[in-house]
Order: sequence, then structure tokens, then C-alpha cells
Amino acid sequence: MVDIQEFFKRDRFAEHCGIKLVEVSPGSARAEMEIKEEHLNGLNTVHGGAIFTLADLTFGAAANSYGAATVAINVSITYMVAITRGKITAVAREISRNPKLSTYTIDIFNEEGEVAAVFQGLAYQKKQSLDELI
Repeated sequence: MVDIQEFFKRDRFAEHCGIKLVEVSPGSARAEMEIKEEHLNGLNTVHGGAIFTLADLTFGAAANSYGAATVAINVSITYMVAITRGKITAVAREISRNPKLSTYTIDIFNEEGEVAAVFQGLAYQKKQSLDELI
């Protein structure tokens, strides 16, 4: 079976953004991103797209953690606290899973440990394993 952390090292966009996948276990994952100047928007807060990208990678790692190729079919994000600096952490947890669909909640924390955003994701499990696709 594919090592999920190794598999996600192939994500060139996440690498470009400076995202590090810290841990993965069945149905869960944790990733971090150190905020840099290029992550800021015109208001000098972290761009929503940067936060979304961190959450999306963490969602993908958790959803694919069983080794089956799994893709997002619907996601949403709610931003609650503006972030301007430091390291942000995304923590994914599985809410439900059946042979075709699974749902996840990803909490994004600022450096002070406050929940800065919440991402909800619905994933579809394909018939292929990740091993078959690489």
C-alpha cells in the first residue's frame, strides 16, 4: 500500500505554498504552513486561498488514508479569525465513511490555538487504489 505522506509529497502546489503534511492515520491528518509575505492579501491578512489550500491538502490526505483513490465532490469553508503571521495548522477528522462517500471536518488553527477557519468536505471513493494510479 502507498505511504500517504510520501504520496502527498508529489503535490507540487502544496509544496510551492510551503505546506508540510505532518501526520496521517486512518481517517485523520495534520498539516502545517508557516506564513510568509506571499501568503498575505491586500489587507495584510492571510489570503483565504492559502488557508483553503492548507485545509484541502489535509482533507485529501485524510480521505485517501485508507489507500483507495478518493476525490473531493463538495467542500465549504468558513473563515472566523483573521491570521496575519506565524504558523497555521489544519487538523482533519473523519465524521462518517461508507464504501462510496465520506465526510470530514478540518479545523484550521492560528498560532494561538484559536480556530481560525472550519472546512467541511465530502469525498467520493473511486474503485482504484492509489497504487494503481501511480
